[in-house]
Amino acid sequence: MNESLSDKIREQFAAMTIYKDPTSTGSLFAGRNLPSFVKDFLLKRYINPDGSVNRLKLTEFLDSVIPTEQSTVKDRLDCREELTLLTRFIVYIDLVKGIRRFSIPDMGIKQNEGQIPEYVYKAHMGELVDGEKWGIIKLALLPDDDGKKNHVEMTDYKPFKPYKSVDIDYFRNAREAFTTKEWIDLLLSAMEYDAEGFQSQTEKIEFLTRLLIFLEPRLNVIELAPKGTGKSYVFGNLSKYGWLVSGGKVTRAKLFYDKQKQQNGIMKNHDFTAFDEIQTIVFQEPAEIQAALKSYLESGKTTIDNNEFTSECGLMLMGNIPLNERKRPLNFRYFDSLPQNFRESALLDRFHCFIEGWHLPRIHKGMIFSGWTINVEYFSEILHALRTQNIYGIVFDQIVGYDKNADTRDFNAVKRIAVGYMKLLFPHWTNSSKVDMDEFDRYCLQPAIYRRGIIKEQCHYIDPEFKTTMPNFWIKNELLNISSNKQGMEENELF
Repeated sequence: MNESLSDKIREQFAAMTIYKDPTSTGSLFAGRNLPSFVKDFLLKRYINPDGSVNRLKLTEFLDSVIPTEQSTVKDRLDCREELTLLTRFIVYIDLVKGIRRFSIPDMGIKQNEGQIPEYVYKAHMGELVDGEKWGIIKLALLPDDDGKKNHVEMTDYKPFKPYKSVDIDYFRNAREAFTTKEWIDLLLSAMEYDAEGFQSQTEKIEFLTRLLIFLEPRLNVIELAPKGTGKSYVFGNLSKYGWLVSGGKVTRAKLFYDKQKQQNGIMKNHDFTAFDEIQTIVFQEPAEIQAALKSYLESGKTTIDNNEFTSECGLMLMGNIPLNERKRPLNFRYFDSLPQNFRESALLDRFHCFIEGWHLPRIHKGMIFSGWTINVEYFSEILHALRTQNIYGIVFDQIVGYDKNADTRDFNAVKRIAVGYMKLLFPHWTNSSKVDMDEFDRYCLQPAIYRRGIIKEQCHYIDPEFKTTMPNFWIKNELLNISSNKQGMEENELF
């Protein structure tokens, strides 16, 4: 990143910036599996006036609240020591026994061992619901009510939320100080990648498209890419509001609603759920999962055992795809790389967006960002807050015309992708008079048409009844008619 852009980032975002130096700070977190949004919080907490990190104090804090050994936690609890931990934990509500339980997978504390008392739950109404959480918790080993066994009790809890709220208007105003090229490089640095490590605008945009699911509700995306392109890192490290599923068994109960436990699944309380290495995931009762997904992907709701499940969670399918020597897919039928139970056109047609991961570079050390940028925790909170900003959808409706007989799925897909790009690249476009129509066409509308068009084309290869023609979209009050053809997208620098 050039010095002038670095200075501009510090000038516009001030207290929200952080100096990234993976070489000197990486060893500080060795042995601790912490996502980037936690690391940035800790680094900012122990930063010296000159911008350096107080390594001694940070190390002392880490040793006290994030032990590297599971056995250390259990031994200290067994010795009746009360512990304070900064950790990831998972909440379960046992309606049958009337107990709120929790587990800490990284510390070896299982679901049947942890309990949340009523006073802690009531003090944090709405926070300690089903699902994964990050927070500072106090633990003590206490006897059960019958005195026969012990349990680990959460005696206090503080949500991990350094930014209780973020000022969207401040963020929008800051965006106006940057050119589009500068903003794209800033976004990459916020994701902890150096823009200079990408060879083209195509690579940068393809990489940033992964963020759309962070900030647009119920956006459903498929990405097929070669190994080593950073999929797992992006979806597992940048936000506490997402859930990454990496291998293992997946059931309908785990995703949506568990009838036995009477608790919601992982798609209820998250902004997105990402299936990584989908070829390695085992889907139990695939027919039931497929039926539930069809309904949910269409409308955001599905019925599980007479219980209606609703959510705004988006779904991301990520898989590997073999490429030829020109780094293009060996097979023009991309969806052949998906598991058999996902290769149904009626299901795949409910996805909105396709990411051509073969345009992405293989991640190497030189791509890891070093320098000043906005910190990950602030960035993730901004992305989360933008999900509920409906002004961008209103602007889209004001400036975009379309065929009146446009297929509903096509229209919804194009609108959601285009609105997602507006939120990401042009958050300052809060009314139609602010929109640069050329940039909107190039960075928002055309990519949306193209990415939805890939889904349609691939569905056609599975079932010829699915048509490949996209509806026409155009910018109102302009003599610019947007063709549904690819228009040489493969050769276009943006793609």
